[in-house]
Amino acid sequence: MASTTAQPIKGFDLGTSRIVVASLNKDAVHYTPQLNAFIDLPYTKLTEKMLVSEGIAHRIEGQRIYAYGNRVDEFAKFLNGDTRRPMQNGVLNPSEPKNLQMIELIIEQLCGKAGKGEKICFSIPSAPPEREADLIFHERSIGRIFEGLGYQAQSVNEGLAVVYAELKDVNFTGIGMSFGGGMCNICLAYLGLPVLSLATTRAGDYIDHSAASVTGETPTTVRLHKENGFTINGRGGNGVDHALSVYYADVIETAVAALGEAVRQSKKLPKFAGPIPIVCAGGTAMVDGFLPAIARAVAAADLPVKISEVTLAREPLNTTAKGALASAMLNM
Repeated sequence: MASTTAQPIKGFDLGTSRIVVASLNKDAVHYTPQLNAFIDLPYTKLTEKMLVSEGIAHRIEGQRIYAYGNRVDEFAKFLNGDTRRPMQNGVLNPSEPKNLQMIELIIEQLCGKAGKGEKICFSIPSAPPEREADLIFHERSIGRIFEGLGYQAQSVNEGLAVVYAELKDVNFTGIGMSFGGGMCNICLAYLGLPVLSLATTRAGDYIDHSAASVTGETPTTVRLHKENGFTINGRGGNGVDHALSVYYADVIETAVAALGEAVRQSKKLPKFAGPIPIVCAGGTAMVDGFLPAIARAVAAADLPVKISEVTLAREPLNTTAKGALASAMLNM
């Protein structure tokens, strides 16, 4: 991906569970990931010393230490608890009083202050059902954080970012589906223009919390299990594997059904020259068995538009950040 501008530029994937920054290093794209979570610990000098020695980002406030970003899930598992999330279902978490403060700390740690004329494009979800006002607050609040750091900031829909990242060879025409932690974001695009976009709130966190509820495990334990060798409907699995398979099927069926309904209700569909592709991204789409499962669901749904293939993005965890970078290069 070669830059079309002489000014520094970044793409920023602001996910519910994970944040990724994409930047250009000559002609190569460099990615920096960070966990979008934190934990609250009692202050002791020993705890502070340990966090410093391990290079774990933290902030001290009175008698509390707030550790954030990568590796805090290790502490949560050790304490048999769960991390706190600044975001929920794709937007700022309304039940977390430190949401903006922690997001700002993570953003500044990852991006730093802007250089002269530096631009950044950050991802936003489609509005969750009946939460359009929440999305407006979320987008403007995040934009102000970047502007406070000196960036020229612009947002891009997450599903459209997947299209920008993966569908250049078909003139940015097709369907991008981003299966993240808080939401599944979907965008149908034609020649790089969004025809329709939507989101469901059944995604990775829904799988983790639902599976935890029926197995007695913590969501963090379930998530770590899911990310280490789990296969959808795999043989010889335990109770957690079975629960994960059940809720993965629900997430996939919900997303495909929502896509089908949105396409059927759309009155402005372009005339596609032929079948169009679907590309899936996001950490939730990376488990073994996901791609054949969603391909079967798409085939069974008999969508109003013909689908040529269902594929997994080349770098599912980095796709949205790459697409945000491409959007910045194309549109800023």
